[in-house]
Amino acid sequence: MEFTDALLQWYDSHKRALPWRGAGDAYAVLVSEIMLQQTRAAAVIPYYGRFMTELPTVEALAACDEERLLKLWEGLGYYSRARNLKKCAQAVAEEYGGRFPRTAEQLQKLPGIGPYTAGAIASIAFGRPEPAVDGNVLRVMARLSEDDGNVTDQRVRDRWTAFLRGRMGDRPGDLNQAFMDLGSLVCLPKGPLCDSCPLASFCGARAHGTQALYPNRGEKKAKRQEDLTVFAVRSGDSFLIRRRPKTGLLSGLYELPNRQGHLSRTEIGEALTELGVRPLGAWEIVRRQHVFTHVIWSMQVVRLNAELVEVPGYAWYSGSEPVPEAFLKCLR
Repeated sequence: MEFTDALLQWYDSHKRALPWRGAGDAYAVLVSEIMLQQTRAAAVIPYYGRFMTELPTVEALAACDEERLLKLWEGLGYYSRARNLKKCAQAVAEEYGGRFPRTAEQLQKLPGIGPYTAGAIASIAFGRPEPAVDGNVLRVMARLSEDDGNVTDQRVRDRWTAFLRGRMGDRPGDLNQAFMDLGSLVCLPKGPLCDSCPLASFCGARAHGTQALYPNRGEKKAKRQEDLTVFAVRSGDSFLIRRRPKTGLLSGLYELPNRQGHLSRTEIGEALTELGVRPLGAWEIVRRQHVFTHVIWSMQVVRLNAELVEVPGYAWYSGSEPVPEAFLKCLR
């Protein structure tokens, strides 16, 4: 028996019940796969349901106002994914009449679609024998073969893509999803559940007890830290916000007032005066941290209640503005 046959047998009995599975719809596959990038499936499920209810077709997404789109994406992070998703939808609607191209090669010409997403759509929606090689696949294959190639190296990814392309069989979509489930449920980055693995008899790392050595990701660069003082200014159920610039980190989203560095209490008082808010009672300081891909925000959060007055350059949150998680956690 091939390892792919064993994996499919396991998948038929253990596959996760996920709302985007079974439809065979390229748009549903696209939305789910973009949401799943750098986000756990359990966290994606409520976002996916809400998103597809409001934007059920590729044409609806193509026509969606950006601020509404970002509000639907609020909490998922990596907001460039949402913007690229809309660009992709616009290209499908305008250039392909709302019908997705069927091959991985054509799909990769669309904005925001790389080899992995193209492979997932081509195989799951159209039955094409295309692998979808992501971190789960690379981890599984590295352990099976005890391959110490650096999985962040594109040449290593290309090698495994070519290897798997010849082994997709007649259920390519199911095989790709089986890899996804195995990596998420069993062949975990830390503490893999080897006794429950359908590929245990094929796995070199299990045989030699070397699971922790794979995959090789090379040396990780340390993230730089940025210190911020963030002002969580509330008035009743609302809070003070302003829109961030159109370029850079969290571009176009809304932020709480903030200053670089961890201000002293005297500097905090001066900053509040400069903002023009009218505090009601004392303010308190709490600490929060938010981790981005390349930077860590160490946030000193100043919490206070204030009068609902106009503050130049700012607005009071109405409920429709997209506020990223980095700032929402300062309010909790």
